[in-house]
Order: sequence, then C-alpha cells, then structure tokens
Amino acid sequence: MSAVRAIVVANLLRQTRDRVGLFFMVVMPFVTIMFVGLAMGGAADARIPVAVVAADGDPTAAAVLRELSSSPALEVRRADSAEEVRADVRRGAVAAGLVIPQGSTRFDLVMTQTSGSGMAARSEIDVAVGKVSAVMEATRAAEKAGAGPELAAEHVRAAQAESAAVAVRDTGGDSGEPTGFAYTAPANLLLFTFINSMAVAAALVESRRIGMVRRTLAAPVREGTVLFGEALSRLVVAAAQALLIIVVSALMFGVSWGDPLGVTVVVALFCLVATGAAMLVGALVANPQQAPAIGPPLGIVLGMLGGCLWPKEVAGEALTTIGYLFPHSWAMDALLALTRPGSGLGTVWTEVAVLAAMAALALGIALIVFRRRALRVA
Repeated sequence: MSAVRAIVVANLLRQTRDRVGLFFMVVMPFVTIMFVGLAMGGAADARIPVAVVAADGDPTAAAVLRELSSSPALEVRRADSAEEVRADVRRGAVAAGLVIPQGSTRFDLVMTQTSGSGMAARSEIDVAVGKVSAVMEATRAAEKAGAGPELAAEHVRAAQAESAAVAVRDTGGDSGEPTGFAYTAPANLLLFTFINSMAVAAALVESRRIGMVRRTLAAPVREGTVLFGEALSRLVVAAAQALLIIVVSALMFGVSWGDPLGVTVVVALFCLVATGAAMLVGALVANPQQAPAIGPPLGIVLGMLGGCLWPKEVAGEALTTIGYLFPHSWAMDALLALTRPGSGLGTVWTEVAVLAAMAALALGIALIVFRRRALRVA
C-alpha cells in the first residue's frame, strides 16, 4: 500500500500544478451551473415572472389576474401593451406573457419554446385560465337552469367550496423534471467529472513519456500495484470533482440532491466509468497533447446525448435512444429521480445495475489495454 500511496500522491501533486486544469475543475463547473441554471429558471422555489396585459374593469381579465396572483409559482407583472410583453420575453425579463383583449375570451400567450421557465409558466397560466373558464361555464349553466345571476354565483361558490375538499395524493408517478439549478447541478456533475477525468489522462501519458512508469517497475513493485495506483489516482480526481460540485451546489444554489445513499452509489459508479475511460485513453494515445484533444470533445458529445446540456426531450426520440448506449443517460435519469420526494436507492435500481455493468466493462477493458500497451512497453 505504500507503493500505491506514493503513486497516487505523485500523480495528484502533478495535477495540482496544472493551473488550467484546476480552473476547469474548480471554477468552470459553477460558472456553468449558475448561468445555465438561471436561464432554466434559477432555484426550484423561485417565483417565475410573467407579464400580463389586461384592461381594467374587465371581469374576465380580473378573474384571470386573481388566479395568476394566487399561484405561489408565479410573480405577476402588469404591462401596458402586447409589444412591451413581447420585448420583455425576448430579452428574458419575464418567462412568458399573457395578453387579455378587452371583452374577449381568446387570449394571446407569448413565450419561447426552448425556455424551461417559459414552459413552467405556461403550465401555471393554463391552470389559472382553466379555473376561470370552469367558473364561467358553471355560472352560465346555472343561469340557463333558471337561477338569477346572484343565485348562480352562490351555487358556483358552493361548488368551489366542495371541490376544495377533494385531495389528490401522489402515488409515485412522474412529477416532471426539475428545472433551474436542480437540473443543471446533476447535469454538470456528470459532464465535468467525465470531461476532466478524460483531460487528466494526459498526465498518464506524461508518466509514460518521462519514464515514471518505467522507473516504478524497476523497483520491487508488482505490475498490479502500479496498475492499481494509476487507476486509483484517476478515481480520486473524479470523486473529488463530483464531491466538490455536490457540496458547493448545495451551499451556493440550495440544490437538494435527495437520498444520500442513492446519490453516493450512482456517483461512485459513474466515477468508476470515468476512471476506466481515462485509463483507456491514457494507454492508447501516444503523446500528452492528444488526450485533451480527444477526451473533452468526446465527453461533450456524450453529455449532449445524455441530457447534460439540455433536457432530453429537446434532442428528440432518436438521439435520446442512442444516448442510452452510454452511461450519462442512465446516471442523469438516476440523479433526477433521486431528487423526487420519497425516492431512494430502490427507486433507481435499474439505472444502478446498468451503471455497474458499464463500470465493470470500462475498467476491465482499460486495465487490460493499459497492462499490455503501457506496462509492457515501459
């Protein structure tokens, strides 16, 4: 174990001298989480700003405004014109806008289809408009049955009071994907853990180039010890990157990761996959410059397929299906599922099993190739 410890310490010391690498490990993930998270709606409990154009004195508009204002998810802002609403949506000042013409029951919704916060705002607007429409229909039905306006309104209020006693219990169905920081933190954990693991494969190539591996083998050290030390060095880097993102995102952005055991297992398996990929690249490439040229672009492509750069529904069914050939999609599904209340390790056992198989395959191939190409050549 002393030889393994010496190999790990030597590799980590060389890694800490790489200032560019440290920037991409320590700073870049949180810059990305902050800006992309804000673009997707920010914190999970943040109120989504929406702009509304509505004429004063219009009973329909007043009813819709009351419903929108009562939503805990929305921050309603009054606007003077439809042009102002469109301009605010274009520059991102509001997530969506609603234009209610005087005396009309046909409203104009203004939003961008690619905005996660805009889609969330639309859902809340649809609920508010649906409630108002239901009240109007019930009132008209009561009046047609012979009730006067006051009696019809009284019947509707009584019906609303009775419907308020009805409760819907969540039995574990899909409650929708997280937005804002709750989505970008897990996504960037996977993205940067894999990319930086692939980037530090250059240090493995450098160890071969400067003869560090050869000198280690000249000592009374077994090949298996060198192999384990090099693999452990990459695993420590991957685990440190993941742990840093988990801790800092929870403290800075209030991200709730869910069941600690489930998150630990999923992240650990993904780190093993990233370690195997880094060892494989480090054994195959010929010089240290090739590793950063191959690894990070590959990591970005896999991140796109796995939903780490945008929600999977944006990519389409074909690319989403292809994404499940790689670990990012399975890990992303597992981490997002664990954020839901009541979820635990048992909820994501399928994803865990697939990640475990992928980790075993990646590490097995990487260690065999590294033994044959790096240790024997050294």
